Amino acid sequence: MTKVEAATLEEAYEKASLALECSISELQCEVVQYPTKGILGLLKKNAIIIAAHKQSNTKSNKVTSSKPREYTKHKTTENKVVAKSIQKKEPKENVTYNELSRRIENELKELIFSSCFDIDVVEVDVVDNTAFIFIDGEDAALLIGKEGYRYNAFSYMLFNWLHGKYELFIKLEIAEFLTSQQEMIKAYIQPVIELAEKTGRAKTRFLDGILVQIALELLREHFPNKYVAVKVSKDGHKFIVVDEFYSKING
Repeated sequence: MTKVEAATLEEAYEKASLALECSISELQCEVVQYPTKGILGLLKKNAIIIAAHKQSNTKSNKVTSSKPREYTKHKTTENKVVAKSIQKKEPKENVTYNELSRRIENELKELIFSSCFDIDVVEVDVVDNTAFIFIDGEDAALLIGKEGYRYNAFSYMLFNWLHGKYELFIKLEIAEFLTSQQEMIKAYIQPVIELAEKTGRAKTRFLDGILVQIALELLREHFPNKYVAVKVSKDGHKFIVVDEFYSKING
């Protein structure tokens, strides 16, 4: 697992693939910060990603890195794989995934129940190196916010917390919001997939927030041997391109 910063997401993916000695299609990435050009060169931001090799097997005391399974809010059976808890102010300790799930769930309940939101369901299930989080209740729609903007902010906050403390990626489901977005994007990218299969390349329309990450994961899963990456237009809008991988490496 490595943290990479570059001027564009494309450069960040390429740097991560070099650092982890694998192809871009084999990376599991979380975008921490999208790049912005700023105004007259001021307030410019680089792209920052956290990347891991999907198939890498770490040592026995570390979380294994592999492709996350489909989310389910039901608890899994006892997982014997040991997760290494990385804490800045506490000694390192070894806990099972089920113990880690309960710990995160209790901390998250304390956070949410002390807020103004009426939320009565909080479940956490840690599988491989990903925390699957399910939240529901009367105020779930308020936690999602208009067009998912509050969902995006909450997801970003949880990622910074859980990745910084336990080196975990996250999948956040609030009242089936993520599932509905996934189904919508699956239907949308079907013509993009068909065009890429026919011509070898294609691109999506402009996408916002969590839709970018969902589309990126689905297209990379469908095209493991192609170059699939997020691009940013001149006015800051994000879209995804599908192209021949070799042309981006040798071109």
